[in-house]
Amino acid sequence: MIRGFRTFREFQESGEGISTNILTDRLRKLEGSGIIAAEMEKVDRRRVNYRLTEKGIDLAPVLLELFIWGARHEETGLACATIEKMAKNRQQLLAEFRRRWRKHDPRPLLPKFDGRGV
Repeated sequence: MIRGFRTFREFQESGEGISTNILTDRLRKLEGSGIIAAEMEKVDRRRVNYRLTEKGIDLAPVLLELFIWGARHEETGLACATIEKMAKNRQQLLAEFRRRWRKHDPRPLLPKFDGRGV
C-alpha cells in the first residue's frame, strides 16, 4: 500500500511474483487481523479496494524501519540518497504516511524503484 496499490489486480501486477492463491490468503489474513479493510468500490461493485485500518497505520514506523534497513542492505534499485533522506526525515515521513493513509490517498508514498539494484 506504500506503493499506492489498492486492488487485488494492482497487488498481483506489482512485480513481486506472488501467486493468486497466496495473495488471496495474505489479504484475508491481514483483513482478519484488522490490519486492512476491504471496501467495495462505489462505481463498480465487483471491484474491491483495500485500505489500511488504524491498526495497520500504526505499523507505519515498523514498516519504515524495515524498508530503510532492507534498502541499505539489499539491492533494491532505490538510490542511496533517497534512502538516507528517508532515514533523516523519519518523523516527517511518518506524519505524511499517516495523513495520506487516513485520507485514503491512492498516490504512492515512495519513489518508484525497479527492484533489480542500483
